[in-house]
Amino acid sequence: MKLPLRRRLNSVRLWMKALRVDQWTKNGAVMLAWFFSVADKSQQALSRDWTSFAMAFAMAGSFSLLSSAFYLLNDVSDYESDRRHPVKRHRPIAAGLVGRITAVRVGLVLFAAGFAYPALVIMFLPSRTVAFGTVLGYTVMQCLYTGFLKRVPYVDVATLAAGFVLRAVAGAAIIDAYISPWLLVCTFTLSMFLAFCKRRHEMEIAVESRAVLRRYHPKLLSACIFIAAFASFAEYLAYTVTSKMGSAFPLLWTTSVFVALGIARYLVLAYRKADVGRPEKVLLTDHILWLVLAGYAACSVAVVAVGLYWPA
Repeated sequence: MKLPLRRRLNSVRLWMKALRVDQWTKNGAVMLAWFFSVADKSQQALSRDWTSFAMAFAMAGSFSLLSSAFYLLNDVSDYESDRRHPVKRHRPIAAGLVGRITAVRVGLVLFAAGFAYPALVIMFLPSRTVAFGTVLGYTVMQCLYTGFLKRVPYVDVATLAAGFVLRAVAGAAIIDAYISPWLLVCTFTLSMFLAFCKRRHEMEIAVESRAVLRRYHPKLLSACIFIAAFASFAEYLAYTVTSKMGSAFPLLWTTSVFVALGIARYLVLAYRKADVGRPEKVLLTDHILWLVLAGYAACSVAVVAVGLYWPA
C-alpha cells in the first residue's frame, strides 16, 4: 500500500533535516582549486575543460554524502546531550523521529556511496591516488572526532578546521590542480574563527549540554577568536601579494578589503549574540554579509578583467 503524498513528503523533509542537507554548502571548499584556476594562466586548461569541473563537483558530492554519514553518527553518539540542548533537541534523532539503529544503517550506506566515486577515479586514473588518500584521511579524522576528539577543547575546533583543508586538497588532487599553500592556511584559520565563534555562542545558550563547553575559558576563547580573525585576514593578504595569482593580477590585494569587512561583520554578529551557531545560516540571512560577498565578487571580476585586458 502506497503512503499518502503528504506523508511521503514529510518523510523526505525529515531525512533532509537529519542529513543536514542545508550544510552541504560547506563542501563548496572542494571547488576552491577549480575556482581559482579560472584566472590562473598556467591552469586555464583546467577551467575551460568541463570534465575538470564535473570531477571536482562529483568530489564535492562525495564529501556531502560522507559528511551526512558523520552527522548521523554524531547525533546518535550525542543523543543524550542533544536532548538537553535547547536547539539540538529538535533534531530528528534527538526528538525520536528517526531511530538510532536506522540512522546507523543509513550512515553506513552513505559511507559506501561517498567512497564509490573516488575509488572509481583511481581505478581509471591511478595518478589521482592522492585524492582518494585525502578522502580516507578525512574519514579517519572524523571517526576520531566522533570517538573522542570532540570532547577535547580547542582540539575539537582544530579538527573541524582541518576537515575544510582536506576538502580543498581533495578538490585540487582530483583534477590535478595547484592550490596555493597560503589559501590552504587561510582556509584553516578562517574555519577556526567560525568554529570558535560557534563555541562561544553555544557556551552562552547551553553550556550544560556538552561537557567540553565547560572546559573552554571565556577569555581565552575570545582571544582565540580575535587571533584567528586577524590571522585569516593576514594570510589572505599574503596570498594576494605573494602567490602566482597575486603576481598575475597586481590589484588582487584590493579584494582583501572585503575579506576584512566580512570578518568584522561576523565579529559584530558574534558579540551581539546573533545565532552564529550555524555559520551557513548567517551567511544566507545577513544582508550586510550579502553586500560584502557581492562586493568581493565584483571586485574580483574587475581585478581579473584589468589583469587580462590591461596588463601592467
